Amino acid sequence: MKVHGMNHFTILAKDLEATRSFYTEILGLKEGYRPPMSFPGIWFYAGKQPILHVIGRKSLPPKGGVFDHMAYSAKNLAGMVAKLKAKGIEHEVIHQAGSEVWQVFFHDPNGAKIELDFAPDETPPPDYAGR
Repeated sequence: MKVHGMNHFTILAKDLEATRSFYTEILGLKEGYRPPMSFPGIWFYAGKQPILHVIGRKSLPPKGGVFDHMAYSAKNLAGMVAKLKAKGIEHEVIHQAGSEVWQVFFHDPNGAKIELDFAPDETPPPDYAGR
């Protein structure tokens, strides 16, 4: 037996409504079916796949919890950076050496670190100064 793909990430959230808004408005994920469970939560889908599970908690562990970050493939680098700026979300844009992939890093309302990966041929944000 071996691992053959990613199923989902699970994060903890103190404020489910802020988390719901963030993932639907910023990342465009869709909230979908979640089996009945004994604790509050949300499942977010990309297409038909539930890729992010959120568990509601009254308190959270230190920033980021037990994982480093979750990475998503994305499109429209300049548009995403503009959206993050408009929402006042601190972020970092990196043009990865070698692969030339564009990466954007930021945190959700619970402190979970997010990486968005964009194709090398994406147009950089207007104010990108490079590294």
